Amino acid sequence: MNYTAKILLLGSGELGKELTISAKRLNCFVIAVDNYQHAPAMAVADAFEVINMLDSKALDDVIKKHQPDFIVPEIEAIRTSKLIELEQQGFNVIPNAHATYLTMNRDAIRDLVATELGLETANYAYANSLDELGIAVEKVGIPCVLKPVMSSSGKGQSIIKSQQDINIAWHHACENMRGDQQKVIIEEFIHFESEITLLTIKQKSAETLFVKPIGHRQESGDYRESWLPAKISQSQLEKAEHIAKQVTDALGGHGLFGVEFFITKDDVIFSELSPRPHDTGMVTLISQSLSEFDLHLRAILDLPIPNIEYYGPAASAVILASTESTDFNIIGLKQGLAQKNTDIRIFGKPCTRKNRRMGVALARAHCLIKKLTFE
Repeated sequence: MNYTAKILLLGSGELGKELTISAKRLNCFVIAVDNYQHAPAMAVADAFEVINMLDSKALDDVIKKHQPDFIVPEIEAIRTSKLIELEQQGFNVIPNAHATYLTMNRDAIRDLVATELGLETANYAYANSLDELGIAVEKVGIPCVLKPVMSSSGKGQSIIKSQQDINIAWHHACENMRGDQQKVIIEEFIHFESEITLLTIKQKSAETLFVKPIGHRQESGDYRESWLPAKISQSQLEKAEHIAKQVTDALGGHGLFGVEFFITKDDVIFSELSPRPHDTGMVTLISQSLSEFDLHLRAILDLPIPNIEYYGPAASAVILASTESTDFNIIGLKQGLAQKNTDIRIFGKPCTRKNRRMGVALARAHCLIKKLTFE
């Protein structure tokens, strides 16, 4: 069979699974790679590999074995220096290897945005040890937010409200950071009114596009709910789009970026950026004609995006596990799907653990999906 493209996916979680489904609809051959068997995307991919993606040799071996047209990172814990080397050898990394390196490391992307581009961000500092953290907190001020420079979905994030929190926050970050770099970023606590994700589609042969702004609520640094469109003013939206284009133009390449902002009473402040579909963007699975995964794939393949049709207000809410188990049941699926204009996506993860994201509930307009649990 002649495939549209061969895609090697680095990271095969729920976002990778949806991207794989979009890719299969356009006749792509997908190799799903992760560090454990039965990762969600492996169930729908054409082939899979289980490797430690921080192992340069293992990463090199699997890419040269499959000779993909596109290497598409989906997680942070990847040896990005190897991707730079492979790109120099002719492999196509999405959005590009340099952008992947910068955006997989909070320190690198923050320095680009604040120092090179001169855009406004929260005040920040870095620390490589507990002693350095104490100095950094004094510099930034209390309250402040501590995050590992490499992590995902809010893992390792804490709010430091007093000196007594510093030690606990440091150890929490170290236990939950990805990669092998023991480094954290300490940020000024911004008193924001809301947070948004602006999905930014950087195309190879056409202008940059934006999905309507997505509002979201976090808990313990992790996304819990998102909705589209977010309630922000036209001037705030225009400023966010301007900043997102500046940053993604500086990064280069093509694909979809999830650009996060703090919305204050008087301003729009850059927060973070992901070089791939964003977890808060799962609401696009029900809100519009082309989901964030469809849009990412079209940008990767240099296919046209003539329009995005929106179906009206929509929302998503994550479904979390309550306990740790490899033998669990899904409770409430029938009741959850009983209402009109609703949908549920079960990710297909092989085991549960407390607060692990196992699925997402989706609804349009005023629908409300009843509680679904994993037990």
